[in-house]
Amino acid sequence: MFEILQELSNWIREFAETDWALLILFVTAFLESTISPIPPDPLLIPMAVLQPNLAIWLGGLCTVASVLGAVLGHWLGAQFGRPILGRFVSEGRIRSAESLFDKYGVWAVLVAAVTPIPYKVFTILAGVLKLDMKRFLIASIIGRGMRFLSLAVVIFLFGEDVQAFVEENFETLTVLAGVGVIGSVLFVIILAKWKTKRDPEKTDSRT
Repeated sequence: MFEILQELSNWIREFAETDWALLILFVTAFLESTISPIPPDPLLIPMAVLQPNLAIWLGGLCTVASVLGAVLGHWLGAQFGRPILGRFVSEGRIRSAESLFDKYGVWAVLVAAVTPIPYKVFTILAGVLKLDMKRFLIASIIGRGMRFLSLAVVIFLFGEDVQAFVEENFETLTVLAGVGVIGSVLFVIILAKWKTKRDPEKTDSRT
């Protein structure tokens, strides 16, 4: 077991320094703002910790990718309306997001951009509600920048201490990260099966 963890640890170290890691980080951040439930943080953190001198650059990359994904989400919402949102998000979450929009307007986008709240709900719904693109873009840049760049700055400033902690506990952290990734994948699979099962039931109830 230890040998497997060691090999996995070494692979993660090597992978974090490849161009593929940058591409996957960019794609993950982009899709998280549009259709994916998987956040880029679990990849951003180890990459930044292992290369603290690049931490701020990596945080900036995440920010840019996430904002571009948010623009796509807004466009999708504006073009295809509420039905496309229902394909990715439960009705309960849509209603909750609508309530926040009613109360706080563009500030709801800013709060969602900073917190772990599923950001794609707000990007697509902002398009559905025809939220002004300029205000939406400003809120997205500020919110996503606060989330990813603040994390990157902390790692940049305290990179050596963080790196020492990670190196001492890398096997344990690798297991936790693996469990998190597997859990996320299983969640997506279960959700997809549940939606597939629910849709025919809706169709039958209408006939």
